[in-house]
Amino acid sequence: MSMKPLEHDRRYGELDQVMRAYLGQPADDTPERRSTALDAYLRHTWHTRPWAIAEAERQLREYGRTPPGRLRLSLGEYYAVPDTGMAESDVGAWLLVLADHLRASVENGEVPAPATPRTHWEWHARFPETGQLLGGWFSQDIVDQFDDHDAAVADYAATTHPHLVARLVGELNELVALPLEESDYAVAVAELGMEVGVPEPFSYGAWLSLVAADLTA
Repeated sequence: MSMKPLEHDRRYGELDQVMRAYLGQPADDTPERRSTALDAYLRHTWHTRPWAIAEAERQLREYGRTPPGRLRLSLGEYYAVPDTGMAESDVGAWLLVLADHLRASVENGEVPAPATPRTHWEWHARFPETGQLLGGWFSQDIVDQFDDHDAAVADYAATTHPHLVARLVGELNELVALPLEESDYAVAVAELGMEVGVPEPFSYGAWLSLVAADLTA
């Protein structure tokens, strides 16, 4: 039988968050240096859920020291660490390296400075509702259902809870406030799931500002 959600989160919930940060990123941490993925996890988590870092350290260390035994494996009651490209026998030692970095960050008060997201995971962790809009209403498949961009935004507003719409407005205002070049905005919206261009004559930044203003109105 598979693990119940509450038991999963107690044992592996924050471990899973750390592992998600590595999707599409190399697991090239060493005892002396953190990877880009772990930097992204720390940067986002320090500024949103700082208490979770200690829990991540505990779960990583426990899993690295005592991976699931035969009984849990046979019952399916375990967390499957995603494929990192390294040998399975090396995963436990790698998790302990991550745990050491997390512990050092907390004990030494090493809080990464706020910065523009640098990984796919970090973009979605920081702007989750923007990812819902751009990935759900502006993919190549869905955009064909609407006459134009305005109609897609109107459909999002009509079918989404007002609290989530308000959250999106806040995220869009934060996004356009970042010190980004136009090419950086193009990367940002692509990372967040947008598969079509913005309507003429708008730049990406100007269109995001317009969407925020229209949703506020």
